[in-house]
Amino acid sequence: MASSNSVDKHGNFSNFCTSLIQATPVKRLCTTRSTITVNGMYPGPTLEVNNGDTLVINVVNRAQYNATIHWHGVRQIRTGWADGPEFVTQCPIRPGGSYTYRFTIQGQEGTLWWHAHSSWLRATVYGALIIRPKEGDSYPFPKPKRETPLLLGEWWDANPIDVVRQATRTGAAPNVSDAYTINGQPGDLYNCSNKDTIIVPVDSGETNLLRIVNSALNQQLFFTVANHKLTVVGADASYVKPFTTSVLMLGPGQTTDVLITADQPPARYYIAASAYASAQGAPFDNTTTTAILDYKSAPCPAKGVSIKPVMPTLPAFNDTNTATAFTTSFRSPRKVLVPTEIDENLFFTVGLGLNNCPSGSSPANCQGPNGTRFTASMNNVSFVLPSSFSLLQAHQQGIPGVFTNDFPASPPVKFDYTGNVSRSLWQPTPGTKVYKLKYGARVQLVLQGTSIFTAENHPIHLHGYDFYILAEGFGNFNPNKDTAKFNLVDPPLRNTASVPVGGWSVIRFVADNPGVWLMHCHLDVHITWGLAMAFLVENGVGELETLEAPPSDLPLC
Repeated sequence: MASSNSVDKHGNFSNFCTSLIQATPVKRLCTTRSTITVNGMYPGPTLEVNNGDTLVINVVNRAQYNATIHWHGVRQIRTGWADGPEFVTQCPIRPGGSYTYRFTIQGQEGTLWWHAHSSWLRATVYGALIIRPKEGDSYPFPKPKRETPLLLGEWWDANPIDVVRQATRTGAAPNVSDAYTINGQPGDLYNCSNKDTIIVPVDSGETNLLRIVNSALNQQLFFTVANHKLTVVGADASYVKPFTTSVLMLGPGQTTDVLITADQPPARYYIAASAYASAQGAPFDNTTTTAILDYKSAPCPAKGVSIKPVMPTLPAFNDTNTATAFTTSFRSPRKVLVPTEIDENLFFTVGLGLNNCPSGSSPANCQGPNGTRFTASMNNVSFVLPSSFSLLQAHQQGIPGVFTNDFPASPPVKFDYTGNVSRSLWQPTPGTKVYKLKYGARVQLVLQGTSIFTAENHPIHLHGYDFYILAEGFGNFNPNKDTAKFNLVDPPLRNTASVPVGGWSVIRFVADNPGVWLMHCHLDVHITWGLAMAFLVENGVGELETLEAPPSDLPLC
């Protein structure tokens, strides 16, 4: 993103840049493919800003597909028009069109990221968004010698848009990826890849900050560095109470900041990531991506001799115990003000489904299990995006017929969510429904996974908000006994919650940001199938509690 900077009359820093979405030849796994990128870079450029900065980013679409950019985890207070999910807060930027995103970073520090939010473009259209403390402020930990963003991605030896279109046509699950990547490179364990493996240089004894982002399209990932401990200090641009671990688990959308000290014998050590695949029997990409932690003082091998870096042990793909131990270690650095009086007590099921083959359809369009089509839902509503107006436009302009306000506060039918679910409940109802929240409402939401077709871990992301994760557990949430497990003292603040496989998570937030905010599973295969809903948060009183007017260059549908 070509950028320039200026300071406004209040002394606030503004970052102006232009981002060109375009097709670029990219060679991976021995094949060159026309790949959608930003400014010709895969992954896209890193945006480095300070807490309090205002960003003005002109996105020009030179690709053949509709496109939008989402600034994942940015609160977007009153600037919902800049949030980016297509048909939710804006119509897409058509090929040849452009749109300027304007927003301010308010009270957030750490690692976020930006990505396309249109079809499956985010497979290659993404980059890091690093938010440093305001000038004069410092990190709540000793200043690291170096900082390295590590974006974990997924690569298809195909056009990702063709992959999702084929799945939508057939009703079957989409083809799994062919490689995972670190900063766009698969690493030494794949064909035609070792000369471009990412190298992370270190000096013996120094402590560095790794900013890790799971930007993979459809896969939770384990992450580790051979023989090194990682001290977790932040996640989703909120600081956390530091804890030490040898392995991380990130769902798509999540970020984790870790300190790593180069305290091992000088050598080369693999940084590695592989799948956490919790859905029993479902196919997944069972490969491992690597980068190299390279001690600069490591002895050089003799001429013609290559010394393999030290390989770490990664958890097994189905190691839910390790995933749970990690996700339940998070705490806020100090006591926080968790909403305790609750205005909206919500219970949403999240999971998959199977639609019967529509009458008159060819078997070619019903290649899901037993001649069905895959689907997914929240509270038995499979989310359908509008196409003529965005939800935010329809709300703000009072356009009827685009959405309804009747998203259910709890499942229409109560059942044994994680047990053996009757086949009569496998077919959700399609709909474009929102749930209305009054400005300032204090919300508790139980996210309950289901075992319909298969139980799996779902990374649930809420746009426009951070939320406290009070607890998680397995089986069906039981308010009588599980409420006792709530952490009301120092729960972590996140924007994406990993709902455990066959289990539940409970989150709380205050609806203090007016607009229409998508909540969805960040496995893109699931959002494609309808695992999403939207909150409509009404304006409060006065300008500071009111959504800004739409910008003049907002794209038309």
